[in-house]
Amino acid sequence: METIKAIIERITFQNPENGYTVLKAKVKGYSDLVTLVGILESVNIGSILTAKGNWKTDSRYGYQFQVVEYKEAVPATLHGLEKYLGSGLIKGIGPVNAKRIVAEFKEETINILEHHPEKLTDINGIGQKRATMIRDAWEEQKEVKNVMLFLQSNGVSTTYAVKIFKMYKDDSISVVQENPYRLAEDIWGIGFKTADQIASNLGFTQEHPERIAAGILHIINELAGSGHCYVTKEQVLSDGSKMLEVNQTLLEKSLVQLTQVNKVIKTNLDQYYLPIYYYSEEHVAENMAHLLDEPSQYDYLNDADILQKLPSGIKYDPIQEQAVITAVKSKCMILTGGPGTGKTTTTKAIMKIFQTLKAKIMLCAPTGRAAKKLSETTGKEAKTIHRLLEYKPGEGFNKNEEHPLNCDVLIVDESSMLDIILTHHLLKALNKKTTLILVGDIDQLPSVGPGNVLKDFINSQAISVVRLERIFRQGKNSLIVTNAHRINKGLFPYLSGQKKRDFFYVEADEPDEIPQLIIDLCRKRIPKYYGINPIDDIQILCPMQRGSTGTQQLNQVLQNALNPQQKMIKYGSLEYRLHDKVMQIRNNYDKNVYNGDIGRISGIDEINRIFYINFDGLTKEYPLADMDEIVLAYAMTVHKSQGSEYPVVIAPLTTQHFMMLQRNLLYTCVTRARKVFVLIGSKKAIAMAVKNDRITERNTRLSERIQAYQKSIKQSFTLQ
Repeated sequence: METIKAIIERITFQNPENGYTVLKAKVKGYSDLVTLVGILESVNIGSILTAKGNWKTDSRYGYQFQVVEYKEAVPATLHGLEKYLGSGLIKGIGPVNAKRIVAEFKEETINILEHHPEKLTDINGIGQKRATMIRDAWEEQKEVKNVMLFLQSNGVSTTYAVKIFKMYKDDSISVVQENPYRLAEDIWGIGFKTADQIASNLGFTQEHPERIAAGILHIINELAGSGHCYVTKEQVLSDGSKMLEVNQTLLEKSLVQLTQVNKVIKTNLDQYYLPIYYYSEEHVAENMAHLLDEPSQYDYLNDADILQKLPSGIKYDPIQEQAVITAVKSKCMILTGGPGTGKTTTTKAIMKIFQTLKAKIMLCAPTGRAAKKLSETTGKEAKTIHRLLEYKPGEGFNKNEEHPLNCDVLIVDESSMLDIILTHHLLKALNKKTTLILVGDIDQLPSVGPGNVLKDFINSQAISVVRLERIFRQGKNSLIVTNAHRINKGLFPYLSGQKKRDFFYVEADEPDEIPQLIIDLCRKRIPKYYGINPIDDIQILCPMQRGSTGTQQLNQVLQNALNPQQKMIKYGSLEYRLHDKVMQIRNNYDKNVYNGDIGRISGIDEINRIFYINFDGLTKEYPLADMDEIVLAYAMTVHKSQGSEYPVVIAPLTTQHFMMLQRNLLYTCVTRARKVFVLIGSKKAIAMAVKNDRITERNTRLSERIQAYQKSIKQSFTLQ
């Protein structure tokens, strides 16, 4: 192997999942920039890389240096210093001013910033006001600088260094040295793999107790990300031995220690929960059982009296009438059914009955988009659950058991999206006299977060359930509705039909040809025919993130096709441009923006490296360090689309996605389209999805817990 020293000039590509990176660097002896490729996680522009590897010639990309191992040093050249200062670390110094400052002061740059910041006004373009801002920012960032220099020398990126300093302040270095695995627990964006690499650089061994404990917590969190509330011992030992490459005896010992300090809770069935999921599941079951134990305020009404109060002029199906009766006479009811079966009509009828009874009604939904849709269809204000429960950063939910919601009836739409934690906070805030009505489609994908709440409620057999199945006339005229029901029954959808239809199929057996077909549809054919905005009104929904028809690739090509803006800021290997369509990918309570919220970049401050993103009329400020919470949203996964409707949906479906080709995924995808649905791909892939009705079971015990609490309440009553 050869050893080269390189100054990183730019990062061309970086896969955040596996760290595979392509970068351009200045290398001594080469007049042109040299391409380096390899697993180069967290390297930074401007820093010096000592890399070992081999030269190779790629048939497509030419001469490259294949990195096998590397070491990154802090900037030691003027060029590196320029890149370092222009990284967004110092407020008021962007790339342009960084270049000017280093050109003026050269090797004395750090000394000037440290001791003589007044000399900054000698530079053209930097007045007294900006010099003062830079001076103040430099003072504020002194500790950040030290932390960054330490962390960069141990393989941590600039962005993460800023986050680490925000979390730990002056203790940053000591915390990282003592236990770098804390980073994975405490800081969004730093996963176990990154923390493990830092720990390795600091000399932590493979069998270090902190490493094994952190690895186990990582495994449980990863499985929670797949919807599981608990894991089995076998899952921990199997996944842990593969990931950590340690003996299972050490894993068992660490698991016992984690239960002793209550970082993990073990049940008598050898199920292992993180405390937040254990107590959420326990309290949801307990609160639901107590809610059901109270009689309805309206159970004195007979069926005929209730039906007489229905709005005139609308003919209701017998099952819809039964739903209305059940809603009024039960403490909790689940109303479920597919598209076109009258869920909205039935919900409005239920609301009308309660209004005639002078009941106070509140409406809510898990997401902002779902709440907005509920408001539009009912004509009554609907809130997100967070807003309904008056969530405030640093305080939590102000509506709780001590300060319950003041309502007689609470209707929750899109309840298939409820995860176990949100449900816990919602039920905790319910007055026991309140009637709870959950509306949702049980055949859709379950929640993104842990739990399978709606299904578990139904399986508990404790809650009244009404399922609407008849497709009404307006639904029968829609091929979207017809095909959604066909898919749900395991039947192949109709791919052709009358000219004026809302479901279209474009055959494409080769995945690589699909991106261009989507571009043509978005830029020309659909906007021309329907007169819509391609960015706001068309949503691409994909089964997966990877591959030529996954969200990552399609977002890049659609960004270039639909928003060829020059004003932008690079973040890692990505570009974020003015007017880009973006999505929040985690709950940010400080900003009051939540996982799945869609926005548009409405402004970019290139000097201070700040983005301004508009979410439904509210503009939020995002410093560069917060942009790991944002992804492009021209294309998104079907899971992320839950609770939303879009005027036009385009869905690529190929055998590339075979791992995700499931009936409920295709069904959910089709039901997201309000006016037009376009399916692009192969008939073989469609057939695979329709036939595959295997639903991945989630590890939950909610239904059994509800039954156990009900039994306990009955026994207690009998004893009295």
